[in-house]
Amino acid sequence: MEDLIHIQKTFEKITYIGKKINNREFEDCVFKNCDFSNSDFSNNSFMDCEFIECNLSMTQLGGSSLKTVNFRNCKLMGIQFQSCQDFLFNVQFQDCILDYSSFANKKMPKTKFNSCSLKEVTFIGTNLTQSVFGNCNLDNAIFNDTILAGSDFTTAYNYKIDPEFNPMKKAKFSSQGIAGLLDKYDIKIE
Repeated sequence: MEDLIHIQKTFEKITYIGKKINNREFEDCVFKNCDFSNSDFSNNSFMDCEFIECNLSMTQLGGSSLKTVNFRNCKLMGIQFQSCQDFLFNVQFQDCILDYSSFANKKMPKTKFNSCSLKEVTFIGTNLTQSVFGNCNLDNAIFNDTILAGSDFTTAYNYKIDPEFNPMKKAKFSSQGIAGLLDKYDIKIE
C-alpha cells in the first residue's frame, strides 16, 4: 500500500492497526479480511471500492472521499463519516456493525443499510431521502433535523424518531414500529 495510486487491486488479510495511510487513491479495489482499526486514513480517495469482512473501527477518515463504496460484514464502530468529503459521497452497508458512528450533515439519499447494527448512530442534519433500513437495529440512534422522506423502516426496529423534527413524508413504517414515532408522548400502545 506504499504506492500513491492503486487501481483494480485486491488487498487481503492486511493488518494495519493504528497506522497512517494518507493521500492515497484506491479505484475499483477490494479489501478482504483486513484490520485497519484505529488507523488514520485521512485524505484518501476510495472510488468504486468494496470492503468485505474488514475491521475499520475508530478509523479516521478526515478529508477522505468515499465514492460508491460498499461495506459487507464489516465492523465500522465509532467512524465519523461526517468528516469525509461531501462530493459524490455514496456508501452502502450490508451486515455491518456501525455502532457509535456519525453521519451528521451528510447528503446520502437512497443509501441502503441492510441487516446492520446502528446503535447510537448520529443522523443529525442528514439527508436520507428514500434510504432503506432493512432489518436494522436503531437502538438510541439520533434523528434530528433528518430528512427521511420516502425512507423505508418497515423491518427496522428499536428506533425513536420524532416526526415533528424530521421530515418524513411518504416514509414507510410497520405497525409494530409506530411506538417508535410516538415515544415522546409516553403513551402505551397495546
